[in-house]
Amino acid sequence: MAFHEQRFPLRLSLSTSGGPGRQTDIISLSNGREARNRRWRFSRRRYDVGTAVRSVADLYAVLEFFEARGGQLHGFRFRDPVDCSSARPGEAVTPLDQWIGAGDGETAAFQLVKAYGDGAAVERRPVVKPAAGSVRVALDGVEHEGGFSVDATTGIVTFGPGHVPDEGTEIRAGFDYDVPVRFDADRIEIDLEAFRAGRIPSIPLIEVIP
Repeated sequence: MAFHEQRFPLRLSLSTSGGPGRQTDIISLSNGREARNRRWRFSRRRYDVGTAVRSVADLYAVLEFFEARGGQLHGFRFRDPVDCSSARPGEAVTPLDQWIGAGDGETAAFQLVKAYGDGAAVERRPVVKPAAGSVRVALDGVEHEGGFSVDATTGIVTFGPGHVPDEGTEIRAGFDYDVPVRFDADRIEIDLEAFRAGRIPSIPLIEVIP
């Protein structure tokens, strides 16, 4: 089992269906109230790329990608058409988009994260597959150019000697990213007669939790 740092064909990811899901236990109490427990720390994305297949050429591109990944065996990158940037949809990425930590004068490595929230709560989700060359970093509101590296396979930003953030320094970052996924089936059913008539096969993907 391995993860292939290969992105699912971008033109096909733009018309997929799916999104985040959670698992919550809900127990109904005798007084009519509920006890709720969250099983997963973070949500898990599911997609169906069958809705993006519009031609036999598209279908072949998916089949070729499926075979290269060994079906469910190997993970790969997927660009979520809605949630793929540190900025809101339609807005440009800036180095001030997301808070990723505070300096203490010693810590050199920081995980990229993206915050989701409102006045009631904020969820900070780790970003582990940033797009290469897309990460911008700011220290105390000023873009920091150079002096750091980004591991595109883990989403960890590491500051080099002489660039480690001082104590109390606010560290923010902006970036584009992919979701790590795998195929959620070891078989793709193809019926070309039905396909030509408009029935598109289901091709499910599920997020791989690092």
